Amino acid sequence: MYDIYGIGNAIVDVDVTVDDDFLQTQELPKGQMTLTDSHRISGLVEALGAKPMNRSSGGSAANTIFAATGFGLTTGYACRLANDVNGNYFANEMSEANIHTSAIDTQSSESSGQCLVMITDDAQRTMCTDLGISSNVTMNEVDQARLNQAQMLYIEGYLSSSPTSSATAIKCHEIAREKGIQTALTLSDVAMVSFFRESLTSIIGNGVSVLFCNAEEALSWAQTDRLDIAINELKDIAQELYITLGADGAQVVTNSGSNNISGLSVNPIDTNGAGDIYAGACLAARSQGASPQDAAKFANHAAAHLIQSYGARLSSIQAYIDLKASFVS
Repeated sequence: MYDIYGIGNAIVDVDVTVDDDFLQTQELPKGQMTLTDSHRISGLVEALGAKPMNRSSGGSAANTIFAATGFGLTTGYACRLANDVNGNYFANEMSEANIHTSAIDTQSSESSGQCLVMITDDAQRTMCTDLGISSNVTMNEVDQARLNQAQMLYIEGYLSSSPTSSATAIKCHEIAREKGIQTALTLSDVAMVSFFRESLTSIIGNGVSVLFCNAEEALSWAQTDRLDIAINELKDIAQELYITLGADGAQVVTNSGSNNISGLSVNPIDTNGAGDIYAGACLAARSQGASPQDAAKFANHAAAHLIQSYGARLSSIQAYIDLKASFVS
């Protein structure tokens, strides 16, 4: 039995440091994720020249599942991988962490997903993502027997950008609801809210158990500049709502009320993956008996630790274990 069965994109991240001039020259919206293709990625890599780059497995829900595993949960992950360097890299890293993933597609001529993460001095990350084969996650990638035995289904909002992946997420949510399995969802990015709202709404259906988003995504969802109005709208679709507020911590909203959980004062180097580890830490803590407020405290602690170094994940499963051990509630 899994504590969490996730579904999302399988991406290999390539991190590189850039300046604002580079983003402006390449006409990239700073701090946002842009969906693109392999040709565009190749052009950006060529423009970056000899700048040092670091490769690591990524994808929003994959990062969350990896974190939840490191914090003590049993997990599985449905995704789509091609039989190439990135696909095998991703599969091997997840396997070494004891996370069961979908089998590699050996028949497709498509490439595995990749994301160029460009980090500026203010720790903002601007991403260009080529989803590749990952853009079309089907029910063939979902292990329904394992999903049926999970305590929770976790869905990333990025799936809303693909009709095929959206349909798969909707079906998985329906299965979870029929089996009495909780469902958690992250809105993922303001671009998903702005351009794929209809798909996101279909995935949410009659509501979810847990919803994660940041303040910008919440405001965009409610089409307002007031967070209290956004909270009133979002709390109607989630039993538990976690809105991350950067250095100001997070707002936790349940049927018992709304609480602000203070953040930690740190010097951020790279905010990539902060929301992902937040969700993984929060879900792990809740699964292990913590209250929503205490879970958010641990999640703030985890995210604050992550953003003090480069990359969307910690260096190893042991690093998550050590991080959990260092937390004092």
